[in-house]
Amino acid sequence: MTFVSPDKALILFDGYCHLCSRSVQLILKFDHQKQFLFAPLSGKIGEEIKNRLIISETIDSIILVENDQFYIESEAVLKIADRLGGLFNLVLVARILPRSWRDYLYKLIASNRFNWFGRRNNCMLPNPEDADRFL
Repeated sequence: MTFVSPDKALILFDGYCHLCSRSVQLILKFDHQKQFLFAPLSGKIGEEIKNRLIISETIDSIILVENDQFYIESEAVLKIADRLGGLFNLVLVARILPRSWRDYLYKLIASNRFNWFGRRNNCMLPNPEDADRFL
């Protein structure tokens, strides 16, 4: 079952996390090909996709869904950077590290994201010009 067209990828994100919301805004700014769609993890669509793809409830930060496959933690970040291209390709240098190391760093940031970056009172809402990119 396909969730988005093959030329698009879906980013599920924590809409209450300032770091996650800022990351979505950054992706929107540099995604000139409009290849990414977005949905909050805690929303109806996010929950439905997590259930269909059998994604653990313990995954509470970012999930990239691409061609009916999903990527989490550092692999999601690297795949997003790869699709964005340009200066984001610099992030791909992290692939020289073992995935366990990358994921450890990712989990360290993710588990402290509310303490370090804050928590929103309401889920992030898109700007009107980007509303069509949110499911």
